[in-house]
Amino acid sequence: MKRHLNENELARDERFRRNRIEDQIFDPRNVALATRDLGPAQMSVDRPAVSERSRSLMHGIFVGEIQALEGAGRTCFDFDDTEAPFALKLDMARQCWDESRHVEISCKLSDHMGTDIGEYGESAFLFAAACNPDPVMRLCGVNRALEGLAIDVFSSMKAFGESTEDPILTFCEDWMLADEVTHVKMGSDWLRRLTETDLDRRERALEFQRTVDKVFSLGGFRGESEENPIQITRKFRELAGFSQEECDELAELAQQAMEDARTMVAAAAAAQS
Repeated sequence: MKRHLNENELARDERFRRNRIEDQIFDPRNVALATRDLGPAQMSVDRPAVSERSRSLMHGIFVGEIQALEGAGRTCFDFDDTEAPFALKLDMARQCWDESRHVEISCKLSDHMGTDIGEYGESAFLFAAACNPDPVMRLCGVNRALEGLAIDVFSSMKAFGESTEDPILTFCEDWMLADEVTHVKMGSDWLRRLTETDLDRRERALEFQRTVDKVFSLGGFRGESEENPIQITRKFRELAGFSQEECDELAELAQQAMEDARTMVAAAAAAQS
């Protein structure tokens, strides 16, 4: 079997439709939404089109879990034991088991929420972060950045389930949230162990993590204000090995991503007028 696949080589059937993450962030229709007085953007029952937004997010979680499974599996296979210690591969194998369970849960939740597989597009950016030839970069890009995003998403979706009095959604999101804290903690622990004597490598990996974090803040999708549908969850991040300073830095990156997206969307709208 080939080592080190790229995102274009992922196997998918005819139900899946590939899109680009840039198209989601810089969709010119976002300008129209931004000019409407819709109140707080956080997931809540009184938000316009909340059913559509929650189902779209659930589908995004589903395809993200597939790619997280694929990424952890590739890390088990792509490296020899000198590049990635056997104990690290065991952790990645455990994560594969967790992610396969999450895929099944997400399929059933999608059915529960009235969504079909392939109803929304799939961006392969998560798997792209798992294609880095350095296992430490993968740990920062996937386990710390993208699994960290999953902590924020599942925590927010659990709160949404509570607000809608949906015990199925609430229970499932709480269960998956516990796994994600473990996955991020594994990334935090292995980052420190593998770079204990190479602080330059650690900083390069953390810089890669910052890049992924900013991209996946999705121009205001995540943050700490009422304008952000998904809220940064500091409590669980700290349990997963994030420092208070790292949480502050993430909040700043999310704010920058929102401001950058507003500027680019406004420029695109002006060019079309």
